[in-house]
Amino acid sequence: MNEILLTTKKNGMAMLLLFIVLYLAAVLLTVFGGVMLDGGRAHGLGVLLLVLGIVWLCVGWVPFLGLKVLKPQEALVLTLFGKYVGTLKGDGFFFVNPFCVAVNPAAKTRLNQSGDVDGGKSGSALLNVALGKSVDVSAAELTSKKISLKAMTLSNSRQKINDCLGNPIEIGIAVIWRVTDTAKAVFNVDNYKEYLSLQCDSAVRNIVRLYPYDVAPGVDTTGDGVADEGSLRGSSETVARRIRDEIQQKVESAGIEILEARITYLAYAPGIAAVMLQRQQASAIIDARKMIVDGAVGMVEMALERLSENHTVELDEERKAAMVSNLLVVLCGNRDAQPVVNSGSLY
Repeated sequence: MNEILLTTKKNGMAMLLLFIVLYLAAVLLTVFGGVMLDGGRAHGLGVLLLVLGIVWLCVGWVPFLGLKVLKPQEALVLTLFGKYVGTLKGDGFFFVNPFCVAVNPAAKTRLNQSGDVDGGKSGSALLNVALGKSVDVSAAELTSKKISLKAMTLSNSRQKINDCLGNPIEIGIAVIWRVTDTAKAVFNVDNYKEYLSLQCDSAVRNIVRLYPYDVAPGVDTTGDGVADEGSLRGSSETVARRIRDEIQQKVESAGIEILEARITYLAYAPGIAAVMLQRQQASAIIDARKMIVDGAVGMVEMALERLSENHTVELDEERKAAMVSNLLVVLCGNRDAQPVVNSGSLY
């Protein structure tokens, strides 16, 4: 179903004034007809005026139902006796067929997001208004069936998912979205907000299971058959873009556009976090030791070359091996070396 835009003119104020004038006229007709009947003059005319006034007072409120007020970035999907007649967009004061009914199945749906949701409190808001009590303005506005066309942010709860190596992780995303086709959003799916939330959860699971948490050897995250260095922690922009594309593909039929997706939380699951922390610490220690050993070997090589070039001392292979051993112990040790002074000869 495609969206049909209504080209109704913004004549709501003129129609409102007309209906008020007609109501006042009905009151005058009722009073005048009653006076004529009491005076016994023009009995037929008095009855006619009285009947016309009473009928309009009884049914004159119906045209007021056709008055619609829209703010910027709002829309109304209207149906007439079950048939979709069009969508009213644009800010202003409009008058439509009083028998048209606005449809928005997601009007009372509350998600962990920004936007026009009231958590199902619209009934209590109407009751408070009727009793003259103060109510939250946003809750009162949500009693209507207006559809917000603004960009909204959906932040679903964190999910526990296994990455491609089977490690359980927790991840949360924030999705910025908006409604682009109101007819598809209302009629193609039962509740477009719940539909979007479900598709977000599904897309996150489908994409996250393709990546390891950290860079791992022999893992293909792109599907081209070649191992790469993709990971959830190091390729967050790529992962978020793939999640956005996955969600967009799923919600296209619901008239929703996904503007952006971002990873808001990423961590190992609590049950494995301590073990993974030890693994990261061990990896960091190994890397640090490799750097220290590489530096120490370079310093030993430089020392031997300088001694040989300057002919400072002539060392045989055995003495060179002992010197290398002593220098590596000093340079690679965790504690400061304790020097031993030899007062005798080398031999």
